[in-house]
Amino acid sequence: MEHNKSTRGRPSRQAVYQRLEDAIAELRDRLGGLPTPTEAEDIWTAIWYQEAHHSTALEGNTLVLQQVEVLLAEGRAVGNKELREYLEVRGYADAARWVYGQALEPGDWKSGTTPVTLTEVRHIHELALGPAWEVSPHPNARTNEKPGSFREHDIEPFPGGMTPPSWVHVPAIMTDWVRSLSSIASAPNVIEGIAAAHGEFERAHPFLDGNGRAGRLVMNLLLVRFGYPPVIVYTRDRTRYLSALRRADSADPGPLGEMIARAVLDSLYRFVVPAIAGPRRLVPLASLANKDQSVFMLRAAIERGRLKAQKAPDGQWRSSQAWVDEYVASKYQRQR
Repeated sequence: MEHNKSTRGRPSRQAVYQRLEDAIAELRDRLGGLPTPTEAEDIWTAIWYQEAHHSTALEGNTLVLQQVEVLLAEGRAVGNKELREYLEVRGYADAARWVYGQALEPGDWKSGTTPVTLTEVRHIHELALGPAWEVSPHPNARTNEKPGSFREHDIEPFPGGMTPPSWVHVPAIMTDWVRSLSSIASAPNVIEGIAAAHGEFERAHPFLDGNGRAGRLVMNLLLVRFGYPPVIVYTRDRTRYLSALRRADSADPGPLGEMIARAVLDSLYRFVVPAIAGPRRLVPLASLANKDQSVFMLRAAIERGRLKAQKAPDGQWRSSQAWVDEYVASKYQRQR
């Protein structure tokens, strides 16, 4: 079966890509584009909490989301976890905050030959790994393998069978990798180009530790520099994420690209659009859903003629917060 075909009503990969491009065009043309952290701090903070929690949890960190939020918002360590775990989250959050700011503010990268430099990759790794390394360094690390420095050890084969290259080749591989990023802008599909780059980064495994965290941070830097919101790889999707990375190891970045595209859409509809769209602006139903009104419930209300909405050329229903509020108010009146 072709992986690009829809199954059991699930949109095909190309349909997901097209939906994403339509959503990004709508964000750019109707909603003013991706807001900077200064313009919309609440949006980025919400993403920041989730990303710092889930990306570190993927690597074994045991802090729950509420503990992460208190740590990042108030600087307090809640619970009885090891100091290393709090510092892992703090370091990742500092790196993510840097990524968000650097990606959205005008910078030299726009006039350069590549969207991300090797210096930036090293800096991201140093920010993310530095705090925890101070109290709990890697037990096998040599003097030159501190955060921000490439490994001087060979890595054992991954569970899927792929073996990272010998450490002696890492500097040259990473130099070539950075150069290759210049081709993403002209790729047939930018998201799939970013997915391929992410897979190549993880195959290179340039650092002794923290490659997953650094790789996802660099992936988000690429995404935002190309006009997409950053993504969150949720812990519930860990198995699917690792499987997609293995497919990318076999020169098939499609599944990883589709997963990234769906994650971008999730960030758009869950965090960005609801925060920047006015109450009367028409937006996709996913941006209006909440714990009380799911997308399914909103769509059912449209079909019953209870909720005002318009069907866009892409087939998606769009409504507004004002119309949803009107529908909810009328529903409660009918229930009295």
